[in-house]
Amino acid sequence: MMKFKELGLNEDILSIIKIEGITEPTPIQEQSIQLIKDGSDVIAEAQTGTGKTLAFLLPMFDNMSSDIDTIQGLVVTPTRELAIQITDEAKKIAGVKNLNILAAYGGKDIGAQLKKLKGNIHLVIATPGRLLDHLRRGTVKLDKLKTLVLDEADQMLLMGFKNDIEDILETTPKNRQTLCFSATMSPDVKKMAYKYMNNPTEVIIKKEETTLKNIKQFLIETTDRKKQEALCKVMDEDNPFMAIIFCRTKRRCDDLEVALYKKGYNCKKLHSDISQSKRERIMKEFKHCDIQYLIATDVASRGLDINGVSHVYNYDMPESADSYIHRIGRTGRAGEEGYTYLFSAPKDKYLLDAIEKRIKCKIPRKILS
Repeated sequence: MMKFKELGLNEDILSIIKIEGITEPTPIQEQSIQLIKDGSDVIAEAQTGTGKTLAFLLPMFDNMSSDIDTIQGLVVTPTRELAIQITDEAKKIAGVKNLNILAAYGGKDIGAQLKKLKGNIHLVIATPGRLLDHLRRGTVKLDKLKTLVLDEADQMLLMGFKNDIEDILETTPKNRQTLCFSATMSPDVKKMAYKYMNNPTEVIIKKEETTLKNIKQFLIETTDRKKQEALCKVMDEDNPFMAIIFCRTKRRCDDLEVALYKKGYNCKKLHSDISQSKRERIMKEFKHCDIQYLIATDVASRGLDINGVSHVYNYDMPESADSYIHRIGRTGRAGEEGYTYLFSAPKDKYLLDAIEKRIKCKIPRKILS
């Protein structure tokens, strides 16, 4: 098994990851770090929970210098939760090289951010909207940028952020290094990514193994009317340590939270209409196991990287087979066993067939007593 020191990382960075208890690189780290260190553009596809964040942060920090008073690195990500999570990871490493980080996302006090910008910033971690706000104000300048990362690139390039990304790219040097990371990368997304990149190397870690290896999947065939009763029955049987319940819309999250709370379940909802401060508080409570059930939409779930989630309940069908893979990847992490349930009504047959084709197996049916 390869060790981090074989990837040629700076000794100070090696000492930090050792303190964090990380000694061996994951496959995505092993295959990406040297390429990124060498300045190559990279399209990286690996399942959620396989160490993608460190795969780009470690070589970026290795290539950055505190002696250069400009923004050298930029990570653009679709959700606030993911921006917070990446910032937390980055702060653990940045100190050893005296590098300063700015986290720029909606809901955070822009005045405080602007004040911090008067200092020397080396790395910006941002959501597209807030970053464009800074660029238009002239408070962020990316003309000396060395490395740009599009995290969750599938969402960034195809799901509503494309114009924002193009506006951001126009403010960066043509010779920048561009890295696209995602759990799923369709041919359409890759085609679009190539437009913004210079002869990228593709790093693909097979996803089916990761998805299925530690995760036991079950299908519950039900109807919309009986779905809530079926969910409660399964949760009572399982009594999971920590669980995420996925709903299709914010309204569905709201309704389910009220219903489950009335039944005595320890649950809270998470979606984009909830204020940023409250979302951060809910995430903290969930991480500390003060909440047993987190009821979330797919968009909110993009930033959920939490160890200890034993169960995922797909209360509503996901919008696509790739979304299903994103969802169930929230459990079965770090070698632990995970359990997932997909609640399917007769009208969902087309989506169910697409999911089973994508994961190359038939999900075992579970009959409720």
